[in-house]
Amino acid sequence: MQELIDWLHQTQIAGVSLFSIGLALLIAVVAYTAMVLGLRFAASRLRRFSKRTATPMDDVVVNVLESTNHWLLLVAALLIGLDAAELGPRWAARVGQLWFIAIALQLGLWTTRAIKVGVRNYELRHHGNGSQQVSASGTLLTWFLRTVLWAVILLAVLSNLGVNITAFVASLGVGGIAVALAVQNILGDLFASLSIAVDKPFEVGDFISSDAGTGTVEYVGLKTTRIRALSGEQIVVGNTELLKQPVKNFRRMRERRIAFKFGVTYGTEPALAEAIPGIVKDLVEADTLLRFDRAHFQGFGDSSLDYEVVYHVLDPAYNLYMDAQQRLNLGLLRAFAAKGIEFAFPTRTLYLAGAGSQEREGEVREAVSA
Repeated sequence: MQELIDWLHQTQIAGVSLFSIGLALLIAVVAYTAMVLGLRFAASRLRRFSKRTATPMDDVVVNVLESTNHWLLLVAALLIGLDAAELGPRWAARVGQLWFIAIALQLGLWTTRAIKVGVRNYELRHHGNGSQQVSASGTLLTWFLRTVLWAVILLAVLSNLGVNITAFVASLGVGGIAVALAVQNILGDLFASLSIAVDKPFEVGDFISSDAGTGTVEYVGLKTTRIRALSGEQIVVGNTELLKQPVKNFRRMRERRIAFKFGVTYGTEPALAEAIPGIVKDLVEADTLLRFDRAHFQGFGDSSLDYEVVYHVLDPAYNLYMDAQQRLNLGLLRAFAAKGIEFAFPTRTLYLAGAGSQEREGEVREAVSA
């Protein structure tokens, strides 16, 4: 037995004895088994804990732990074995570099999974009602964050291996500027899409109005937004151009403010003219969908006594507003007919001087009114 041990100590491979190699492998197996079992235990406990909580953070942690790469765990176990075995100073620097690479890669994988799960949870929270605006903006955001992450990891690994990355980073900067100038329009639309996803001035399904057109948002892509117009056609507009102009989002209206005018004839008696605002107020307040604001005798028009009415529709739906306005108009017709108040229409009276002016004046009045 002692002879075997001595032989293992004396026989070397690449300057390392077989005894040290065997010891390193044994420690690596034990370390790998312990890490796998510990990871499974921690993930199962966290999964049970996450089912009892409503916060998404613990779910993210569980997903991140489950994304641990077993090949990297095996590499880490081997490095633990190499650290435990006496391999000499020549191997120490290499083991240190391998440790850095393994840890950097695993952190990159964990962070990548965290980004993916975080973006997915964000989309589910804000678009979980059946909205279709998820893939384009989410893909762009995930791609951008992952690109930055792995670029940093690559540069850190190269620097740890002794590569001078200063010139490389400078070259990347100059090349990045050149590429950005060449595709600045495309990049502008890409970042506009990201701005729409994060700031959310509108979402898929919203009814919006802008200089590009009025309609329902059907799709928000990486470069364009598609709007279905009221007349049926699809309007395709670049994201950058769309965000350069004011956008009215009608879906986010809490209520609708309505101001309309009407006129009655100049022959209306002052008492009736004074009673008209009260009549309008009673009609508006009788409708549970409306909230009265004001009604005033606004002024004297060319051929009418002008009134202005302002009220609020408590539901922003356009069809409900039109139904309410129709009920109010019909109510005004009935109320005015009952009191003998006449709506005005455009008329013009001509006064003619000279003989027979009264007869001609009457003829002109009938002709103009007709």
